[in-house]
Amino acid sequence: MSELTLTLVKLGFLAVLWLFVLSAVSVIRSDIFGTKVPAQAAASGTKQPKQPRDKGKEKKARGKRAPRGAPTKLQIVGGPNAGQSVPLSDDPILLGRGTDAAIRLDDDYVSTRHARFATNGEQWFVEDLGSTNGTYLGSQRITSPTPIGPGIQVRLGKTIVELRK
Repeated sequence: MSELTLTLVKLGFLAVLWLFVLSAVSVIRSDIFGTKVPAQAAASGTKQPKQPRDKGKEKKARGKRAPRGAPTKLQIVGGPNAGQSVPLSDDPILLGRGTDAAIRLDDDYVSTRHARFATNGEQWFVEDLGSTNGTYLGSQRITSPTPIGPGIQVRLGKTIVELRK
């Protein structure tokens, strides 16, 4: 090999090594400091969870009533995000640490896409999406879509979630 080729290989290896180091530092920084808060939420001093809104679906949901005794919201009752809730619709609800989750959980023991709550029109089901730490109904780990009802607590990491009326 010529000296020029060897120098170029060394510089290429050094560039790849620095890209790896910088990406590792970026991941560590986001784990330590969390995600950036939008300027509007930072100015008001409140934490506002992102929830996608579709006005067309909102109008349809108002016209259609849920059967009596059916749950109307999914609420976090324990853990770092206690008190947050999301209204139930026919669309599946994703829970996790990722930005595409309906409720973004700030729990170190929750995966990016941890669990999904979905309905078949009559019954609600909870499904673990291959999370590292699992999804539990009481002390029982969920391995397949499992039917749940109002008041039944589902644990994802340190977070406890339940369907409410």
